Amino acid sequence: MPHVVTQACCADASCVHACPVNCIHPTPDEPDFATAEMLYIDPDVCVDCGACVGACPVGAIVPDDRLTPGEQVFLDLNAVLSTPSRPYPPQAPVPPIRRLERDRGRAGHPLRVAIVGAGPAALYTADELLRQSGVEVTVFDRLPVPHGLARHGVAPDHARTRSVTDLFTLIENQSGFTYRLGVEIGRDLGVGDLAAHHDAVVYATGASTDRPLDIPGTGLPGSMSATQVVSWYNGHPDHVDARVPLDHERAVIVGNGNVALDVARILATPAEALAGSDISPVALEALRSSRVREIVVLGRRGPAQAAFTLPELVGLASRDDIDLRVEAPGGIDPRAATDRQRSLMLE
Repeated sequence: MPHVVTQACCADASCVHACPVNCIHPTPDEPDFATAEMLYIDPDVCVDCGACVGACPVGAIVPDDRLTPGEQVFLDLNAVLSTPSRPYPPQAPVPPIRRLERDRGRAGHPLRVAIVGAGPAALYTADELLRQSGVEVTVFDRLPVPHGLARHGVAPDHARTRSVTDLFTLIENQSGFTYRLGVEIGRDLGVGDLAAHHDAVVYATGASTDRPLDIPGTGLPGSMSATQVVSWYNGHPDHVDARVPLDHERAVIVGNGNVALDVARILATPAEALAGSDISPVALEALRSSRVREIVVLGRRGPAQAAFTLPELVGLASRDDIDLRVEAPGGIDPRAATDRQRSLMLE
């Protein structure tokens, strides 16, 4: 296999469009793109040109002979994901933007688009719009800094994943792109104001609130949402002063998605190891005095139904300073285990 996709994969598909032989899958127009755990390279089609390496915004694609010992597992993982081989449709072309009826015949009138939100979805939308001629994009966000979850949602110790913001800088530098930061729609500007000054409005605000568990006890002291914890250690202005209780030896995380594993890893990492990361200084100081020694990630179903992706699990399992155990009610019979279950039965 000439090239391998590793843990840092952000699945933004920049590499897909750079590949001249359509060997990176799933592509955005394939049905499993939205549910795929990560992208992979078909070794039978790859011609080892290296175009994907330069296109990847987070440096996740590596030649197979340059994998570090900790990345060797992705060689096997890419091989599993690309087997068995299957036919792939050609990439769908991007259709040109159809001009609004009222603008036809008005030579020189740009198509003005407002995008509410400044996270990855907003920036990718702006990029696609600005690839068309005669388009101007203004991105609004209530925060004083852009990039949404790429800034305030990615774990501070995942520097390679956070480097996707380098791609955002290229988008921001395009002609026709403008920021309006620190502007809250509904308070500083109304929806009518946007409609009056733009031909189209795109809302890319994401899910900014939690879905409550609706079970007794969630309001007790020491109970808080993942949004609060992640925003706290990433220095989000709304949560930088949150009080995260770290005065007990055991922390329980309800849920087993990627965010759960991120929180678990941050709580299990010595504070000094995080000192060189992008972690909030407030959180770093609190973690220095943390008493947490055991982290329990609690899921209501078995390992085969866990919501986290394999790259996230590999990142946690590769740590030699963490005693990682996977338990399920009644245990797992290795003879009847699925491939995914076997990958979770860590020695």
